[in-house]
Formats: sequence, structure tokens, C-alpha cells
Amino acid sequence: MRTIRQVEVIRIAAPEWETPAWWGTSPMDALMDEGGDSRARPMAVFNSVPERRRDDVLYLLIRVELNDGTYGIGAIGLGSEGLAKFIEGVLAPLVEGESPFDTERLWTRMFRATINVGRRGAVLIGISGIDIALWDILGKLTGQPVYNLLGGMTRPKIRAYCSAGYPMDDLGEMAELARKQLSNGGYTAFKMRFGYGPRHGRKGMRKNIDLVRTIREALGDEIDLMADAYMGWDARYAIDMILRLDEFELKWVEEPTLPDDMKGYAQIRRSVRTPISGGEHESTRWGFRDLIVADAVDYLQPDVNRVGGVTEARKIWALAQAYDLPVVPHSHNFHNQHLIISHMNSPLSEHFPTGFRDADTFLSEFITGEAELADGWLTLSDRPGFGVDLNEAMVEQFRIAS
Repeated sequence: MRTIRQVEVIRIAAPEWETPAWWGTSPMDALMDEGGDSRARPMAVFNSVPERRRDDVLYLLIRVELNDGTYGIGAIGLGSEGLAKFIEGVLAPLVEGESPFDTERLWTRMFRATINVGRRGAVLIGISGIDIALWDILGKLTGQPVYNLLGGMTRPKIRAYCSAGYPMDDLGEMAELARKQLSNGGYTAFKMRFGYGPRHGRKGMRKNIDLVRTIREALGDEIDLMADAYMGWDARYAIDMILRLDEFELKWVEEPTLPDDMKGYAQIRRSVRTPISGGEHESTRWGFRDLIVADAVDYLQPDVNRVGGVTEARKIWALAQAYDLPVVPHSHNFHNQHLIISHMNSPLSEHFPTGFRDADTFLSEFITGEAELADGWLTLSDRPGFGVDLNEAMVEQFRIAS
């Protein structure tokens, strides 16, 4: 009998961060007394060859190994030493010695055993990493790509959107970079970030409009254009801001406010014509049930690393399908692609363009075999599991000893 022998947490050190030429809104921009500028918390960019490592900032990878040597990979992303120790000390003992095929039972065991210390956040991220690795193992044991275990392919490839448009002081430089990124990947859709929130006042609103106008004019009317507020607004500000953007025909405005403000989300959605998306920071089927019942969004954007992994994510996809809601998950992680291509209600995949290294693209450098992009479309392999493996050279360069 195959059983789970070990859950290994691979700690990845983040290199020394630099200040880039771009930034974006954050939840802090809704605080009127913070002062300062959005660029106080910039998008992190780092040197190709870092001079030092910062052990206080971690990316986490999970490797679950069976007693016969078969292993699966789970990507968590940004984490912490506390989360790593929680996975090793609390979650791992709950699954070690068990059958890897019992994904439903093991998910429920991990969730219920930790309900007193966390129903979302770090606890769910840990559960997600183990669960994703188990699905990788299931594919390998059955000799099938995970998408076949989830219902098979609904189409031969996935349309990708370029997720890279951060605000810059030089609007001309920002426009040129957006054109280059769009052209290099052959994309037909592009997502940008807002730069200003309530604490920047009406001047900030005008600057947000300038940002959107610049990108729309640079890319043309035929390109689907989305814009992300990354929880940097409140409901009142969001309504006022989005109404001013009608002429640009955005495909959606993403995460206008904090995920807990479902009433605010619903108020925004009722008050504007532009579709609203959200869910990147929501967790479990219950959280998404509430989001749907509140009529809060037009697009659901679960982050499979946060919702509870594939076992929970497929329930969220099915729930959304019952309400005719499209699901466009956060990030282009390998597990997302298998969920997207096996469901009829996922029209797009987020994709971070190559050509520069930042916090969004960093984790992908540790994974080989991800879906290949050509002319704006992603094609998955038919290799068993998720079809990926660890880039051992990168792991060796950045790994922190436990």
C-alpha cells in the first residue's frame, strides 16, 4: 500500500529587494491618516545575483513523498518561518502514514483539526500546499495529467491576459512598456494597476484616470483592459472612481475594497456598469458562497494557494458554475491551469510576462514544465500530474536550511 512518508517544506530566501520604477495601490491607501505616498510600499524587484539573503522573507514550496519514492510538488508562494513550522509540526502529522488517494478525507481532517487556530490565512495556505502536492501525486500514480482527473480538457488551450501594468511617473515610459509586453506575448488582454486611493484625494482620482487613459490609448480599443485596485479603496471612493472610467470600457475592476466588506462590494456592483471582480483573498467554499449570495462580483478570482488547494477549489468552481459566474483565478501557477482547462466557466488565465524578475515571476523560476505561452495562448502538456518539477539549481541557490 502506498502511503505518505513525508511532508517536506522547502524554504526559499528572497533576495535583496530594490525600489523599482513602478508601484501600485495597497490596502493602506484607504487609510486617510497614513500620509506619504503609495510608493512607500513598492512592488518588489531584485537583482539577478543578490548580494545577500533575507531570512525573514520566505517563499515556500511543498514536496510530499510516498513510501515508494513518488513525490508531488505544491507551490505556496510568499510565506514565513512560522508557517513553515506550522506545516511541519501540525499539518504534516495529520497526513503522514495516510493514503494519498484520500484527498477529501485528508482535507477535512486538516481543516477541522486546525479550526481553533485559523479558518483562513496562513492555516489555509498550509493546507493548500499539501493538497496541491497530493493532486500532483494522484496524477503520477494514475499516469494522467491532473486536468483529466478533474473532468478532462474543455478546449485545447487557454487564453492568457498579460498581468503587468504598474503605474509609473513617466506615462510615456509606462505606455511603451505596456505595448512591448503585449506584443512580446501576443496577448489580446492586459491588466493594469491603479496608483492612487482615498488618501490621495481628487488629485489622485485624476491621476488614476490619466493612467487608464494612457494604457487604453497605447494598446487600442480592441484589447480587453482590466484594472486592479488591490483592496486600496473603500466603497464610496470606488463608486465615484469607477463611474469616471466608463469611457474606457474596462472588462473589470479588481478588488476595489477589502474582501470582508461584502456589503460594500455589492453596493459598488449595483452602482456601476463596469464589472467587478474579487476573491483573491477569500477562502473556502463557504467564503465564496457568501460572496456569490451577496451578489458582490461579476468575476470570481480564487487563489488556489489560499482557498484550500485543488480539493476545495473544484467545489468553488462548481458553485460558481451553478450561478453562471466566470472564474479567473489569481496568478498563473501550474495548478490553476489544470483547473481552468477542465472547467467550462474559466475564460481566461492570468499570466506574468517574462523579461524581468520581480515578486510575481520569482516563484516560477523554481518550477520547470509550466504551460507554454504562444501568441497569447497557454498550452498544457499531457505529462502525468501537473507536469512540473523543481528547478533544483534554483532551489540550491536560494534554499534556507530548516
